[in-house]
Order: sequence, then C-alpha cells, then structure tokens
Amino acid sequence: MERRTFIKSSALALSALPFYGATFQDTPYRLALIGSGWWGMNILREAIAHGSSTVVALCDVDEGQLTRAKEEVGTLTSDTPTLYKDYRDLITTEQPDIVIVATPDHWHALPAIMAMQHGAHVYLEKPIGHTIAEGRAILNAARAHERNVQIGTHRRVSPHNISAMEFLRSGKVGQISQVKAFVNYNQPPGSPNPDSDPPPGLDWDFWLGPAPERAFNSRIHPRGFRQYLDFANGQISDWGPHWFDQVLWWTDEKYPRTIYSTGSRDIKNDGADAPDTQLVVYDFESFTLEWEHKLCAANQNESHNVGCYFYGTEGTLHLGWRDGWTFYSRNRDELPLNVPAQLNAPDHQNIKELWADFIQAIKDDHRPTCDVEKGHLATNIALLGMISYHVGRSIAWDGATETIANDPEASKLLSKDYRGEWELP
Repeated sequence: MERRTFIKSSALALSALPFYGATFQDTPYRLALIGSGWWGMNILREAIAHGSSTVVALCDVDEGQLTRAKEEVGTLTSDTPTLYKDYRDLITTEQPDIVIVATPDHWHALPAIMAMQHGAHVYLEKPIGHTIAEGRAILNAARAHERNVQIGTHRRVSPHNISAMEFLRSGKVGQISQVKAFVNYNQPPGSPNPDSDPPPGLDWDFWLGPAPERAFNSRIHPRGFRQYLDFANGQISDWGPHWFDQVLWWTDEKYPRTIYSTGSRDIKNDGADAPDTQLVVYDFESFTLEWEHKLCAANQNESHNVGCYFYGTEGTLHLGWRDGWTFYSRNRDELPLNVPAQLNAPDHQNIKELWADFIQAIKDDHRPTCDVEKGHLATNIALLGMISYHVGRSIAWDGATETIANDPEASKLLSKDYRGEWELP
C-alpha cells in the first residue's frame, strides 16, 4: 500500500467510527462524581454534554473544590446535586446508576468497589489502584456484581491511536522486537515546602484515608500527590498505564515475565519521594519493553518527549500524544509519514468518545472499550516496575497467578496495610 493510499484509507476508517452524540434511555442515569478536582471535572463535563445522565451528587473532602464543582454544574445543567464529604453516605443515600471515581490513586479501590456493591457502573480513572491487590479486588468486584467499569485510558478511542494500531498490524513496520515508552520533561529542581495546617474546608484526615498519617503539605494537595509514594507511584503510574495499555493493545501477550528497574530522586529537591529518573526493562516472551522517564532532563534535540517507539525491521513508529503518530522508514529516502492527533479541549484528551462508549456498553450490556481487566493489566506493568525499584533487583512475575516467584520481600509489596478503620474488601 502506498503512503498516500494508507492515509486516505485511515481517514475513511476514522469517519466510520460510531457517532459520539447523545444517547438516551427512558430515564436518565443517576450520576455521581467522587473527586471533584481538575480531572474529575473534565470527566463530568463530558458526561453532562453527552446528555444521558442527571447529576444527583458530588463528593469531595475539600469543600473549596466541591463548591466550585457545584457552581460549574449549575452553569451547565439544571441539575441540583446533593453535596457529600463521605462517599459512603453518597452511595447508600443516592443509589446512583453511575459513579465517576476521580480521586487520588490511594482512594480508587474503596469507593469503586462500594459503588459496584450497590449496583452502580463505574468510570474509574487510571491507574486502577495503588497496589496490584487493589486492582485485582476492583476487577473481582466488577465481575462478581456484573457491573461495567470503564478505565480512563482514553487513548484507546483516540483516532490517531486507532489508525496507528492499524498501521502496526499492517506489517509495514516489520517485525517488532523492542518497544520503548517514555515521558521526559524539563522541570525545575524545585525546593521543599514546609508542612502546615490544612486549609479551611479540607478534611485532611479523610483525605489521607487508608494511607499513613502525615502532616499536610501544599505540594501534595491539590494535584501534587502523584509524586508521593504513600498516595501514588510516581511518573510511571501516572503516564505509564496509558502507554502500557497501548503496548498491550498491540500485542497478544498480557504480562511481562521479568522486570528490572533502577532510578532515584536526586534532582527534584522538593520533598517528594517518587523517582524523578527511572528506567525499567520488561521481558515479554516475544519482545522487550523499556520504560524511561526524566522529570528534569528532556533532550531538546529529540522530536518527541512522550510516547512509545515501536522498533521494527522496516522502520520505527512513534506513537505520541499531541503530535499524533509518525513512521520513520528504514529507507532514508522516504519522508516520515505523520497522522495528526484529534484531541478535545481542555487538556488534549478524548474523554468525550470514551464516555459515549461507556454509556453504549451499559445500554447494550457488553463490556466497554477500556474494560477494567485491560486497566488492571496495564496498571500492573507500572506497579511491577515500582516493586523492582523498591527492592533493587529483578523480579519474576507469574501473570496467570499474579505472584512473584521466590521473593517474599517483593511479594509483600503486592498489597499494603491500611490505616485505622479502612479495609480492602
């Protein structure tokens, strides 16, 4: 197939995608949002625009975020959602049909599982959980209660990602033996902020929830939690599930066999503890996957600072974000082939398409495009990299049983102890 022909056929394929307009049932779905910050509101805006739901409740332990969320909902719809601080009260009182969980990572599992136990379908942000045990518990709950769980890996419905998969499977890249996923930024080293009292209206103890007790710090909340290992798993668990999901979309393999990671936090002097530089090598049966991130040392000579390189015998395909995808042929006389991205504002995402897919899956009683099992497998790759990082050695992974062979120290990191009253079902 000639390059021009491929671009034309890809455009036709994209035009044949389902129409992502409003779909209705006789009664709108009763919708609730748990976690009303930046990304939670990105999701809720698209849910409202879709037109198939009534927003019945908003939940957050930060009154400031909750108030702003209610005010915005009031500008977008005539709905009058009830406000909650405790997600348990919301779920038992409102009995929503759909719950969006857009909390920090350490709060994903408990509200998602409780929502399913009370009959709700769940749109859950990635990474699926803070530990592999949490992800498995979420997946088990989804299957036991026969609920749809859509994970927010929205690149599965991004037009340029779809056409990139078509190109990879066409054989034009040749035999692929290595994939490199990477996120590199030029952030300043920073400096630590002193701990302080939490701001008025923030229930800090509830925000911590099952995580270890520690003082409030403005670098953690809002939006900084991902670099603190009590609440998340750093850059690899933030960006990694997106790119690892793309790799699993391309291959028939579900998990790596061995994992080795190294990294440090030697540059970012800001009080956080997730690695600012990290390398991970994953051995799959038929290819090697590498992860790389640098928070403070992006190479300005490189054309791409995020994405995946698929290295094949006929060339290299870069699957990116805002820059779409680009194929670099081994024949240097051929110009690169680029298919641009088609993303939505704000924040360059495709939540609109993913929400439409979720609602259609609920209506038609089939699993959504970004089903919970796919999210679990992609998140596991990130978390296995962090387990190897913590123990400082290679680990052997049995993906079928989700166990680490002959390494009790590493195996202990598959789960974590919860603080106080909190327990993982």
